[in-house]
Amino acid sequence: MKIITKYIKIIERMDQLIRLQATGPPEDFASRLCLSKTKFYRMLKLMKKLDAPIIYDIDIKSFVYEEPVGFSFGFYAYEDTKVNTGAFAEDKNIIKQSDLAKKSAGF
Repeated sequence: MKIITKYIKIIERMDQLIRLQATGPPEDFASRLCLSKTKFYRMLKLMKKLDAPIIYDIDIKSFVYEEPVGFSFGFYAYEDTKVNTGAFAEDKNIIKQSDLAKKSAGF
């Protein structure tokens, strides 16, 4: 599990530097990330497999996105309060944890 979170953190940092157009040449970018050149290119390839439209802009000497994109990984609360209050669970016939506790206690 540690390796997955490590990769995600690297991708998040790469994404941040690419957005800022502050990567510098590939060797500098790899160095900033504390990665070998080989591992850096593997991570870049992985991002491209995930459909990141990354190119290298020789004029500004930085990797950039060809088009606006976003990278997000993790769990986030829904904006809709109906979902947060458990109404979603009731709509989908899913047993909520509180209901399960009541049933097992004989309520």
